[in-house]
Amino acid sequence: MTAAPSLRAGAVARQLLIASRPVSWINTAYPFAAAYLVTTRQIDATLVIGTLFFLVPYNLAMYGINDVFDYESDLRNPRKGGAHGAVLDRRMHRVTLWAAGLLCLPFVAYLLVVGSPASWLVLAASLFFVVFYSAPPLRLKERPFLDSATSSVHFFSPAVYALVLAGATWTLPLAALIVAFALWGVASHAFGAVQDVVADREAGIASIATARGARWTVRFALACYVAAGIAMLATTWPGPVAAVLAIPYLVTVWRYRSVTDAEAATATAGWGRFLWLNQLSGFVVTLLLIWYAVLTG
Repeated sequence: MTAAPSLRAGAVARQLLIASRPVSWINTAYPFAAAYLVTTRQIDATLVIGTLFFLVPYNLAMYGINDVFDYESDLRNPRKGGAHGAVLDRRMHRVTLWAAGLLCLPFVAYLLVVGSPASWLVLAASLFFVVFYSAPPLRLKERPFLDSATSSVHFFSPAVYALVLAGATWTLPLAALIVAFALWGVASHAFGAVQDVVADREAGIASIATARGARWTVRFALACYVAAGIAMLATTWPGPVAAVLAIPYLVTVWRYRSVTDAEAATATAGWGRFLWLNQLSGFVVTLLLIWYAVLTG
């Protein structure tokens, strides 16, 4: 009689963990930490707490809410159930929404206390898009082009928030860096949507890929990656070196440039490579940040 509660709690914890996409935690925590550290040049409580927030609670909110409201599509999607997200039991939906909100609450409260009105606005915008990317009534993920733009906000907004919170001075090279990051996010979402064309259409879910077709969407992603690389050329040295990071993404996506809607699921293999490409890109960016810190030291 005492074993059932612990097993149930364990199952809930496991589902929440899968829903938060642990393999992607670094994609939101790193931009915040890097932007804040480069700006302030110090390790303090705000860096630690902000990084932890964008590492776990932010991702549980972003992906957990998505899994709740994408339930019907996820049931038809064979890639769900692991690194790509959970197919949440209906009984988990309310738990997931409550867990996401309650886990975020203390972190957001702290960040509001230490922040400024400008940082409050950026954080509010970031969380707004986290919620309403998936949740009704806006459900931005079903509005073609806005879906890719909103998804991109999820990843570059932690960096923007860190810069505003730390009081960074905005320059054209810094703006170019954020634009490049945003274009990378748009491209990555668009390509990611290609693999779900069939499942999304069966579930009646719109996306940039269901609206424009797999082939067009892949080529749009290629154009955005190219634009991201070009934007990096306008950043402060050694930022332009990072323009070469667009090349592995272009090579990965290029092979799917003529994929049909019926074959769109084959793009999942390419998407799987992104998990490793992101790690490689993060490593190179870290080296460039160290180089930048030495140069401006």
